[in-house]
Amino acid sequence: MKEKPILFSAPMVRAILEGSKTQTRRVVKPNPIHDCGLSNIENTNLWSYTLCDQDWKCPYGTPGDRLWVRETWGYADHPGCVKDEILYRADESTEFANQCEPKKDRYRWKPSIHMFRKDSRIDLLIKDIRVERLQDITEEDAGAEGVEEFTKDGVGFKYGLGGWHWSYKTGEPYMCRTRKIAFENLWDSINGKKHPWDSNPWLWVVEFKKI
Repeated sequence: MKEKPILFSAPMVRAILEGSKTQTRRVVKPNPIHDCGLSNIENTNLWSYTLCDQDWKCPYGTPGDRLWVRETWGYADHPGCVKDEILYRADESTEFANQCEPKKDRYRWKPSIHMFRKDSRIDLLIKDIRVERLQDITEEDAGAEGVEEFTKDGVGFKYGLGGWHWSYKTGEPYMCRTRKIAFENLWDSINGKKHPWDSNPWLWVVEFKKI
């Protein structure tokens, strides 16, 4: 069993902690230029396809390996807090985080990429890895990405994160008609500059469970 770090934004960390997120999609790099799926080389984390001599190595490992989550974090600075208590940006709406703000100078919010293994609070066990195109995501898998079903007025169900979704194009909150549409906007809000939804890149699909 191997352990590797993986970065998640605060909304995705909350979805993992709540148990609604059990999948993550990451762009295969470099992205295959042919419209052909990658096939796993048995008992390895290497993937290949017939139109190219190159093999792709999955950077996240294989089923049975573990991922430890890197997230935005900081140290507490408040009389009611334990000295150098670790705070996590995903918890900033909680009473504890509201009372114990990170220090404003040396101990301000730190980017997730700088989190140490010892400060990570979430471990994930990889259950499965596959390769697919971005737009092939199903309604069920969009739900496993953390997209929730909710209703605002009790009449019709809509989909989003935390009751709303923010449009990547307009910056305004709105509710989506399907989970897949909500995930499309979520994807573009994170990856729209380099790998927008319309480019339909090949992805690593990592299924996991929190342990």
